[in-house]
Amino acid sequence: MIRPIMKNEFFLQQPSETATPADLPIAYDLLDTLAAHTHECVGMAANMIGQRKRIIVFVDDGAARAIINPEIVEAKTPYETDEGCLSLVGRRSAKRFRTVRVRYLDLSFKEHVETFSGFTAQIVQHEIDHCNGVVI
Repeated sequence: MIRPIMKNEFFLQQPSETATPADLPIAYDLLDTLAAHTHECVGMAANMIGQRKRIIVFVDDGAARAIINPEIVEAKTPYETDEGCLSLVGRRSAKRFRTVRVRYLDLSFKEHVETFSGFTAQIVQHEIDHCNGVVI
């Protein structure tokens, strides 16, 4: 189901809670909502649709992916950039890393550790910031 985009900065600044299998419908709503906004958005976190759960979706090599309870376990090669966000007006500066290693659960709640690089790494970092209540 396509959900409205949360714009309330106070809500977005609240850290998200660990997701459980009962929260899987949120992941599918996020995927639907991202698909509806592909012309202006490459990633979303659950709090962007009003759900404070650690679930993110993002475009990776042209396909949308959902991951649950993501955590950056390693980051290499920092750089400064500026980013926009569907929940906020304007652009903001951000420190990012060119390569990040992330531990997460897939939609079957199987654990993975995966390395992301380039623009995909930047998207994943932005969405994990959302999970942590960091507004960029």
